[in-house]
Amino acid sequence: MAYRFDPSDVAFLRSAPGRQALERVARLPLTDSSRLSDTAAAREVAGERYAAAVLETVALRRRAAAKLRDAADWLFTDTALQQATTGSVAAHRAARLVGRDVHDVTCSIGADLAEIAPLARSLVGSDRDEVRLRMARGNLAARGVEPVLARADALRPVTTATTVVADPGRRDGAGRRKWSPEDLEPPLRELVETYRDRDLVVKCAPGLDFEAVPERAEIELVSLAGQVREASLWFGGLAEPGVRRGATLLDESGGTKLRLTDAEPDDCPERSIGEWLVDPDGAVVRAGLVRQYAARYGLGQLDHRIAYLTGETPPPGVRAFRVLEHGKYNEKSLRALLRGHGVGRLEILVRGLDVDPDALRRRLKLSGDAAATVVLTRVGRTPTAVLCRAETGW
Repeated sequence: MAYRFDPSDVAFLRSAPGRQALERVARLPLTDSSRLSDTAAAREVAGERYAAAVLETVALRRRAAAKLRDAADWLFTDTALQQATTGSVAAHRAARLVGRDVHDVTCSIGADLAEIAPLARSLVGSDRDEVRLRMARGNLAARGVEPVLARADALRPVTTATTVVADPGRRDGAGRRKWSPEDLEPPLRELVETYRDRDLVVKCAPGLDFEAVPERAEIELVSLAGQVREASLWFGGLAEPGVRRGATLLDESGGTKLRLTDAEPDDCPERSIGEWLVDPDGAVVRAGLVRQYAARYGLGQLDHRIAYLTGETPPPGVRAFRVLEHGKYNEKSLRALLRGHGVGRLEILVRGLDVDPDALRRRLKLSGDAAATVVLTRVGRTPTAVLCRAETGW
């Protein structure tokens, strides 16, 4: 169970004694085996009343290091950190807000405000959680950012004529994700109706049911270094004209590798397996833009229901698969194929077939020195195996 902070905790953690306690506890291992000694040390420097808050804060800061930029001295709650956007992804979203008066109506501990601040003309943050607001005030002050902060419900506007940013709650009390737009806090329909006459961006999980998103929204899926991270719903003047669905691929540093939308051509033939097999980035697949991606790079689909693409030249800078052999899939023939190539290390990718890769790998009883990838998919009604070698960087 995550620790529940209260305003007194926040005041202590921001005080000089609290900062000293955090510095001391930050030097502790905080492992399962050191739990008793760590707790005793925290009580010694923070007292019985605040030891748990200090321990939780240090643990959350360690988790935040891989997600947020310059947040080593920030305050968090467990739920707020889980929902906070990775820094480079938040910066990408903030880039559409340059020069605007922005109101983040679910500002939480201030992570998005920190990315928006250098770009916006003015900045307001609000949240109905007093503890998170107090954390946000301290977090932002540490970065020299001092927006107007107010305690308010997102469905009760306290500003006019601002561009609105919202990040509805996406987890229940047990920490489980919510996928229906109406299960968000606040529900998407109510949020959109509340700000129907305002430019609005709503941050959502990439697994959200997009069929329930209003037609006037632009849905953007964003991936970072090949991992799908979030979806943004853009309304009003923030939406790109003529675009319903878009995908943005960011590299490891947060730079844009690819921007693709459903306004682009989708001329994509079905064709037999060529020299290369390409598995598009998950943001492209989730946004329903496989055909547009194929058309841009001169590729074809193996099957119109399957996202694998093929061609003689892969897109630049992606991990693609050079085809070695392919044929109808069954375990006996696959085992013989792998034995013939001396494959002892095998990556198994599956799409369109009911195959458990881990169970299959155990049954194959691999031996050999070579490494390879096998793609198991369906072409028409035919289960198909494609033996490949993964390559990147041409």
